[in-house]
Amino acid sequence: MLFSEAVKLALQSLWANKLRSILTLIGVVMGVASVIMVITLTNTANDYMGTKLSGYGADVFTVSRESSVIFSAEDYFKYQKRKILRLEDYQAVLTGCTDCKEVGALLSRSTKVVHNGQSSTNTEVRGYTATMFSLNNINIALGRALTAADEEHATHTAVVGYDIVDNILGDGDPMGKELRVDGVPYTIVGVGERQGKTFGQSQDNWVAVPITTYQHTYGTNDSITIYGRANGDAKTMEAAEDQTRVIMRSRRHDAPGTDDDFQLETNDTFLDIWKQISQLFTFIVLGLASISLVVGGIVIMNIMLVSVTERTREIGVRKALGARQKDVLLQFLIESALMAALGGIIGIAIGIGVAELITLIFDISVNVSIGSVLLGMFMATGTGIFFGVYPASKAAKLDPIVALRSEM
Repeated sequence: MLFSEAVKLALQSLWANKLRSILTLIGVVMGVASVIMVITLTNTANDYMGTKLSGYGADVFTVSRESSVIFSAEDYFKYQKRKILRLEDYQAVLTGCTDCKEVGALLSRSTKVVHNGQSSTNTEVRGYTATMFSLNNINIALGRALTAADEEHATHTAVVGYDIVDNILGDGDPMGKELRVDGVPYTIVGVGERQGKTFGQSQDNWVAVPITTYQHTYGTNDSITIYGRANGDAKTMEAAEDQTRVIMRSRRHDAPGTDDDFQLETNDTFLDIWKQISQLFTFIVLGLASISLVVGGIVIMNIMLVSVTERTREIGVRKALGARQKDVLLQFLIESALMAALGGIIGIAIGIGVAELITLIFDISVNVSIGSVLLGMFMATGTGIFFGVYPASKAAKLDPIVALRSEM
């Protein structure tokens, strides 16, 4: 039997039982759609996070009281026992890190901002040193950034993100306008360039004030985050980290051989943490998708067994006319594989569609890899072939005389 003829017969058989074929494909469709969706979203998120983090520069590191991502309650309580980082720690790093090109400090919290009766909620108020705009790669679109003089004299000046300009300041030049942050008045001296969104969350809903002014308002009991930028290459980066680690361990009286009583992290650290989370998520969903494929495969095998029973006389006629065992085996295997492949095509379309919808909601571009599409088709077709072997073998081994005697 020609391969093309076997495909034609398989399509005719599937078309003759359309509803049964569609219901049979549901498990395969769900499994393949899950695989495509998860791989696509993971690739998109990895690319997006890599781009965002690389924007801060590979030569930037941070020092904080606790890790950016906490995986267990044990770690959380361990971090809470640590002493907070104070402005004096930042000043020690600023003075002692000779391999650092820039050093800055940050404090932040969410609050309410008001201007002439208009207000914004969940606005991030940031206590900045003058260097933080450079360290966070925030360019100034209008006006100026905060200066060392603002920091030294604790001025009530502010630089704002564009959400503040668009939503509460109204039309006209924002420079010189007054807004209130937690009831405290600030004069706007600058507006940062638009940062866009991260997973649907606006990055322009912020107000930056001098870190000293921030502490006058909210107190000095919040732990700061220290930012550092190395002078040059990877070796300098490592030297800057080592200098900072020595300074911080000395100030916090960490005994030799003990762990750091603070967290020093780089962009690579953040990317490694993100990849661990995304890989765990991927493995879990792929496991669930595999279950769907197994269920779909069992359904395919069951339907193919029913098909063999229904077509016993047809098999007998084909064998009587000269069809060999391998011809019958090939016919039913192709039918099973084709059924699963169709489910795979539908699953791929659904998976890409759902991924596109999710990324559209979060305003990021989707990254569909050819590898994920090929993997989905391989899994679907492989499922059809694997679970179609037994029914096809059973059909191939039918005795033509017994088959011809069977009733329709």
